[in-house]
Amino acid sequence: MVMDIMLPGLNGFDIVKELRNQKMDIPVLMLSALDEIPDKVKGLNVGADDYMTKPFSPAELLARIRVLTRRKGEVIIEKIEFGDLALSLSTCELECNGKSIHLAYKEFEIMKLLMYHPKILTSKEELINSVWGNDSEAIDNNVEAYISFLRKKLLFLKSKVTIKVILKSFEK
Repeated sequence: MVMDIMLPGLNGFDIVKELRNQKMDIPVLMLSALDEIPDKVKGLNVGADDYMTKPFSPAELLARIRVLTRRKGEVIIEKIEFGDLALSLSTCELECNGKSIHLAYKEFEIMKLLMYHPKILTSKEELINSVWGNDSEAIDNNVEAYISFLRKKLLFLKSKVTIKVILKSFEK
């Protein structure tokens, strides 16, 4: 994680401290315009693994990130969670409230995309390009069919998560 200190409405020091209080072992590099020794010491003392000041060299930033991941081991995400759902990236299982169901490949790819970006509107075209590929002959009906399959699986799991469609309105 590359963390700035001066965030709008938030403080990077407090965020890193909370990550560490929650026993999250993600490597953290603080990248900040605050370049005084007390700021660097505070960043490291709250739990950052490294501290760089702005302006910075992109090559140095990448080298420091490589060092952190080498020290901590590769960061591997096993599950994506949203609402009451958890999607296992290794088994393609969608879990909710102790129940689970296996997703077919395209269902899994769609659900993964939607769960990675739950607050972002995703068009059918974006889903086709991401899941079927740019050269695919898939059409909107393919997406609609797989969304229908996923909705049925969400009902089976009794999830509170829903997949919604937003219709475009055309103005004259």
